Amino acid sequence: MDIFVSIILGLVQGITEFLPISSTAHLTLFGHWMGLISPEHPEQWTAYIAVLQLGTLLAVMIYFAKDITTIIKSFVRENLLKRKGFSQQSFESRMGWYVIAGTLPVVVIGLALKKVIEGNLTKSILVIAVTQIVFALLLALAEKIARHARDMKKITFKDALVVGIGQCFSLIPGASRSGTTMTAGLFLGLERETAARFSFLLSLPAVFASGLLELKDSLGLLNQQLAVSYIMGIITAFVSGFFAIDFLLKFLKTRSNFVFIVYRIVLGVCLLGAVFTGIW
Repeated sequence: MDIFVSIILGLVQGITEFLPISSTAHLTLFGHWMGLISPEHPEQWTAYIAVLQLGTLLAVMIYFAKDITTIIKSFVRENLLKRKGFSQQSFESRMGWYVIAGTLPVVVIGLALKKVIEGNLTKSILVIAVTQIVFALLLALAEKIARHARDMKKITFKDALVVGIGQCFSLIPGASRSGTTMTAGLFLGLERETAARFSFLLSLPAVFASGLLELKDSLGLLNQQLAVSYIMGIITAFVSGFFAIDFLLKFLKTRSNFVFIVYRIVLGVCLLGAVFTGIW
């Protein structure tokens, strides 16, 4: 993989990670198109995607640096130093608990299904096509019945667990981490921007853990050229991801997810056509 290809894939990762259209799906489509996915060793492609996510993870950390710092400080002070009861804790400290609670489901499911996630099934264009359509329809239903009435300070443990379960579905290529978690948030009555913000915060532990794990496993395969390609891909994903976060949060203040729903359905239908006609 040369540097130019890695930069292209970094752009794809950064732009599609935070929009509810699935970065894994788009990276996999580009990977098939460019002949980068080995049928004999599909786990190498999974590892590369996970490493690229470190760039978008950094984008979240920088964009929400003030929020993250406040949450960590409050959580440590109120739980480890002052040992306050949960009901007496500040919103920021409670948010730390919500992120932990929302992360547990995807950790358990992710570890249990690690072999399946890394296998050929998850690189299937047919799987991507179906999940693009199915989860687009779920997002459309959420938009239809959502009340958009609750902000960040009204999030509860139940909300965190439900959104965390929603994040588990993002392990299926084509589902989209931001898409499944925002869909769950909308079903719970969260504002669109609130659902997106909580989605991004919730992604931090899982993406950090999976990215570092895959990076560790990939170190033995790296040579100087591949290392430079990885670094350029991560940097590109970080820059494009930072602007994608800013765009989506501003977009959702005044608009719905309709354009993303239509895009997903059109892409899914086109991919189904390509599969059943033998084009792909």
